[in-house]
Amino acid sequence: MNLHEYQAKQLLARHGVEVPGGQPCTTANEARAIAEKLFAEGQEMVVLKIQIHSGGRGKGVFKDGFKGGVHLCKSSEDVHKKAKAMLGNTIVTKQTGEAGRQVHTLLVASGEKIVDEFYLAVLLDRETSQPLIMASREGGVDIEEVAETNPDAIVKLQVDPLLGLQPYQARNLAKALGLGGKLIHSGAKLIAGVYRTWWECDATMVEINPLCIIESPNGTQKIAAVDAKISIDGNALHRHKDIAEMRDLNEEAELEVEASKFDLNYIKLDGNVACLVNGAGLAMATMDAIKHYGGEPANFLDVGGSASTEQVTAAFQIVLKDPNVKAILVNIFGGIMNCNTIAEGVVAAAQATQLKLPLVVRLEGNNVVAGRKTLADSGLTLIGADSMAEAAQKVVAEAAA
Repeated sequence: MNLHEYQAKQLLARHGVEVPGGQPCTTANEARAIAEKLFAEGQEMVVLKIQIHSGGRGKGVFKDGFKGGVHLCKSSEDVHKKAKAMLGNTIVTKQTGEAGRQVHTLLVASGEKIVDEFYLAVLLDRETSQPLIMASREGGVDIEEVAETNPDAIVKLQVDPLLGLQPYQARNLAKALGLGGKLIHSGAKLIAGVYRTWWECDATMVEINPLCIIESPNGTQKIAAVDAKISIDGNALHRHKDIAEMRDLNEEAELEVEASKFDLNYIKLDGNVACLVNGAGLAMATMDAIKHYGGEPANFLDVGGSASTEQVTAAFQIVLKDPNVKAILVNIFGGIMNCNTIAEGVVAAAQATQLKLPLVVRLEGNNVVAGRKTLADSGLTLIGADSMAEAAQKVVAEAAA
């Protein structure tokens, strides 16, 4: 589950990380009120940021021509004017696609005087199954670009998950970023707080870009997380009810939200061949097979290894809500999964929706004989297949026809 910037900063602040002052808002009047408070506290500028789950906000363009989802403002009236232009409007960035994202929330934060920028992230190294901290002196830019053009600029630290991040390791990272004097101590404290956020919140990634040295009006300097991105492991949300409540359904595809209600793993894609599969590995292999035979998958859909008839029926109904779908492939290998459960779900869904689209079914494994009999006795017009390759070939041909 992805979090908005303001939500990520709330979690970071909870774990001792310095973040700029600010608050989220959903109306232009609220934005003005927050800005007035920040200006009254002595801020010379405030920054107005749209809150969407997409990068490239600053360079985005709204569909009515208004440019930029991040703006520095010197007055509360300017904040009000720009907030009014952005809220409810749809912005297109390099990551949103042409459809763009509608803006529902803004973050109004203090516009800090930035002295220097860095990059910091904590994630899971899947090769070693250990936490990995990545830091770079080149902040404020895409880390992928840095990794490609100047990989030596990225410092990596493996953390023993039993021992956790040690103070000396945090200090060494602070020094690797070029911090000196008192900033070494505050930098190490911040790095420890970022790691603690990742660990205690069951995050898959915590990214601070940019991590900045900021200067106050009196000339003193401190290090703070000026921007933040956090992704939480969805499988751990039952341990974090407060974080689960941060989920923004406006940022998720409607069909994906519907699928989550039935504990289905569904991701909408751009093709016209719908897939209903049990197991993530088999689902990916099925999509590869469809591509291999010239088709385009319309979705990733894993019903899991122990789905009920009700879940299978729900899965079937969800893929049918995609107007791009021209044919459906059900590819089941029953290990834990009972093939007859899938067959009963397919029959129930097909009858309930009065299915008109071509349906290719490949069943193999646990209780497959009963499953095939259920399909044969249903009276539905089905196209059978004995292998995944055969099923993929047939469904691609049906979608093309």
